[in-house]
Amino acid sequence: MSKILDLRATDDPRDIVHRSVQALVEGGVVGVPTDTVYGLAASALSEMAVARLCEIKGRNQSVPLAISVPSREAAEDFYCGIAPLARRLAARCWPGPLTLVIPCDSKHSAANQLPRSVQERIRGEFGCVGFRVVDHRVISHIHRFLSAPLLLTSANLSGQPVATTAEQVEKQLGDSIPLLLDDGPTRYGDASTVARVRGNQMEILREGVIERAAMNQFIKPVIALVCTGNTCRSPMAETLLRDLASKKYGCEDAVRVVSAGVAAGPGSGATPQAIEVMGNRGLDLTGHCSQPLDDSVIGVADLVLTMTRGHRAAILAAWPGLHDRVFTLRRDGGDIADPVGMPVDVYEACADQIEGELRAWIDSLGDDFFPDAATDQA
Repeated sequence: MSKILDLRATDDPRDIVHRSVQALVEGGVVGVPTDTVYGLAASALSEMAVARLCEIKGRNQSVPLAISVPSREAAEDFYCGIAPLARRLAARCWPGPLTLVIPCDSKHSAANQLPRSVQERIRGEFGCVGFRVVDHRVISHIHRFLSAPLLLTSANLSGQPVATTAEQVEKQLGDSIPLLLDDGPTRYGDASTVARVRGNQMEILREGVIERAAMNQFIKPVIALVCTGNTCRSPMAETLLRDLASKKYGCEDAVRVVSAGVAAGPGSGATPQAIEVMGNRGLDLTGHCSQPLDDSVIGVADLVLTMTRGHRAAILAAWPGLHDRVFTLRRDGGDIADPVGMPVDVYEACADQIEGELRAWIDSLGDDFFPDAATDQA
């Protein structure tokens, strides 16, 4: 029978974590709770442990094992650069209940440092490898002390329901695993969603916690347009970009477009001149509501286009490290002048300039960023 360590019965789980890490280092298979279901974990550096894990599951070579890593950054060591579509899913779903299956064919991939037999167990069709960044305290602590990634699979027998409690694991596998960590029922109570991404194509291999409709929303690019008060330039740019993308890609929601201001207050409408100028183009800006630029916008934006160099500098000062995502709308690095307080003809000229720059951005980004084929194929 398994030795069960109850995480809920201790004020300090460090001893349990250390015992688990020791078992993994010694080549053991440990039953662990995750955010989705209970799993079986083995060190990716232990051929013996991986072979034992596959024996317990009765899993043959044709069904690859997933790798559990501590963070998105750690996963990058394996796939060594990914397409924008896969990057969006990683940013929006990790840590969380997504198994992201992507090609790992770079000669610099950390996967090449794993034992040969382990490499054979993780590589699937098209040379893809499945990755998980689990949102659970126990797995996070184990990763902190274990130098190797984990190979992770669900803790149930083939053909049997997934286990969402330690009791269910013990009932199915109690004679097979020496150590089982009990942290009560899992948060989601269902398996992770498995999505394979190659280039700008996503295929859902298994629909789990994240529903298909949500996945199809997550793959859409998000562009943020930023000015000062979010009442003139950026609202016009938001409306124009949404219209341009809709016409180019034949659907209204090809891209999510938002706007914000670096010094904006919440809840203000667009200026009357901006509303009039957009109305002259058949676009409705009457429902606009200003918002300040904050983490909720920056955190989801794949691309941030600012009206001036000063806006870009302010963003990079507040969020260092975003140089590859934040640019001036003018591709020559210049500024879009603020028309606030000016007559309608100045707003018209401003809108013309914004539209011209947006057209150039759409053409330069291409289908890898606006993937007209990046939809679920399953």
